[in-house]
Amino acid sequence: MTIVDIGLPRRLIEFTVDGEQITVPEGATILSACKDIPTLCYGDTLEPANACRVCMVEVEGSRTLVPSCSRKVEPGMVVRTDTERTRHSRRMVLELLGSATDLSTTPRVSEWMAEVGADPSRFGPDAATVSQPALVDNPLYVRDYSKCILCYKCVDACGDQWQNSFAIAVAGRGFDAHISTEFSAPLPDSACVYCGNCIEVCPTGALSFRREFDKRADGTWDESAQTATTTVCTFCGVGCNLTLHVQDNEIVKVTSPHDSTVTHGNLCIKGRFGWQHVQNT
Repeated sequence: MTIVDIGLPRRLIEFTVDGEQITVPEGATILSACKDIPTLCYGDTLEPANACRVCMVEVEGSRTLVPSCSRKVEPGMVVRTDTERTRHSRRMVLELLGSATDLSTTPRVSEWMAEVGADPSRFGPDAATVSQPALVDNPLYVRDYSKCILCYKCVDACGDQWQNSFAIAVAGRGFDAHISTEFSAPLPDSACVYCGNCIEVCPTGALSFRREFDKRADGTWDESAQTATTTVCTFCGVGCNLTLHVQDNEIVKVTSPHDSTVTHGNLCIKGRFGWQHVQNT
């Protein structure tokens, strides 16, 4: 029997996943109990968006597949995560995303495609969204919407779930839906406060640090050569945790631990971007 860490005391619920009995706290989702289920739109600091549909699983008694990121566990529930039906669904979703979006910087997606035998090329040439030019309109971060899967995580992080800046939103409908600033204004002319929390939650690299974008463009970006060191921000007395990603003795990006009780992965403009001076000392 596997027991998931429950944190604060709550009533425990038993259910079955792929033939194994699991005990979780009341209110837990299927995804939280099954860490190996693929997902793109889920964010551990955000409410489930139910957008990507990669994490669909079978629940006994349910007519349709259900999103594991938002479906809460019920006593006696029987879940199957790896069946022909779930693999077919996952394969189709990944093929559609891969045929219309540049997933080259999406972590683990090639692994998931190989597992289910996904072949995006069978849908024909890449869709027009892939050929979008990256928007480089400020010195801090880049928006490359050719990699955007419309998971809405950046909108949620910028909106009422965290920053409350509402600088970006979904514009258009259907095939014309896209992430945009108000009236498609350049980022410096929008309500953006450059906290970079949208970058923190982006699952595909559609939003990235300017330094990362430049190094990927010239072929020098190498995550295997990077070190990550967590420290405390010195710009004010709040005590935000920073994780400094260093390559060739240069800070190339800054993230924040999602389990930090101070930041929950979020930072301000100084914590996220105010470290270029370190390279000049």
